[in-house]
Amino acid sequence: MTPRLPTAVLWDMDGTLVDTEPYWMAAETPLVESFGGTWSHEQALQMVGLGLEDAARILQAQGVRLGVGAIVAHLTDEVLGSLAREGVPFRPGARELLHGLKDAGVKTALVTMSMRRMAETVVDLIDFDAFDVVVAGDDVTRPKPYPDPYLQACAALGVDARSTVAIEDSPNGLRSAVASGAVSLGVPLMVSLTGTGAHALWPTLQDRTTTDIADLYTAHRPEGAA
Repeated sequence: MTPRLPTAVLWDMDGTLVDTEPYWMAAETPLVESFGGTWSHEQALQMVGLGLEDAARILQAQGVRLGVGAIVAHLTDEVLGSLAREGVPFRPGARELLHGLKDAGVKTALVTMSMRRMAETVVDLIDFDAFDVVVAGDDVTRPKPYPDPYLQACAALGVDARSTVAIEDSPNGLRSAVASGAVSLGVPLMVSLTGTGAHALWPTLQDRTTTDIADLYTAHRPEGAA
């Protein structure tokens, strides 16, 4: 079978496109401690890939006496501050693969549970027209691990989810992608992705090209996909 590219590639942001997870963790710890609580690295790892409102409720359970919206706004402001100071830390190979897909005419979407203002900040710092569609956490009713974010991105692109590849770094994100019908690729960063149902796990995107994406999609293309 001749390898063919998917109609679109759907990218998670935090931990997949950019390595911002340390920024989120650095924002969580002082917030919990400011209310007299404690926050461990293990607890922070459990937040990877969660919708921000769900994450805020966990922080409330740890004693943060703020509303969900206030917690989300505070964390987003802190991470945006880190991005402004430190720049956008792309994961190895991510920018290059994204650029190659755009050059090949493949549609792209950013599908993140971060707020739109943060997603747009990251997109604006990329030095080429990287994404056709951005779906953010405040755009969806049900966050990952529900399939809604990926299905919403596919609807906006005008493509069938089964004809796409989704790239994720978290168990919740992969469960969302798998449930949408996309060919799902896991690139782990901080947590194991074993048992998440991913069609493939790559240790890194470094040196991966559009040919690799075409091979992946062709090998796992769902029944009925374009």
